[in-house]
Amino acid sequence: MRILFLVIIINCFNLSVFSQLGLRIEFNKLHDNKGFIEVDFRDGDEKFIKGITEKVSDKKCTIILDSLKAGNYAFKYFHDVNSNKKLDTNWIGIPKEGFGFSNDAKVMFGPPPFKNTIFKLHADTVIYCEPIYLEF
Repeated sequence: MRILFLVIIINCFNLSVFSQLGLRIEFNKLHDNKGFIEVDFRDGDEKFIKGITEKVSDKKCTIILDSLKAGNYAFKYFHDVNSNKKLDTNWIGIPKEGFGFSNDAKVMFGPPPFKNTIFKLHADTVIYCEPIYLEF
């Protein structure tokens, strides 16, 4: 009986301490197959967690993050068509490449406030993103 109780306690402890969540971000409706998707992933306090680069294929891209704890997160991204690791803009600062933010936060004369990009992760989740292309 003692051993059974100990096994149950250990299993409960392992599940609560080591429960990690997965996040799958799917980028769809990309304008072409060139380049990469560049993602800046942060926690809800705007602390940088990870930069991610993933190749585009069939005008789509999928990024998988695992081992995340439940909590608040946010990300911004762009379609780096020419693979130069920066969001290219025209002479007045309008992006030439597709871009976007978590929560599909709206852009009004610049990036949205960070608080508008925050989402809560409490289970394995899939987020679908369609970049904004301002110039073709």
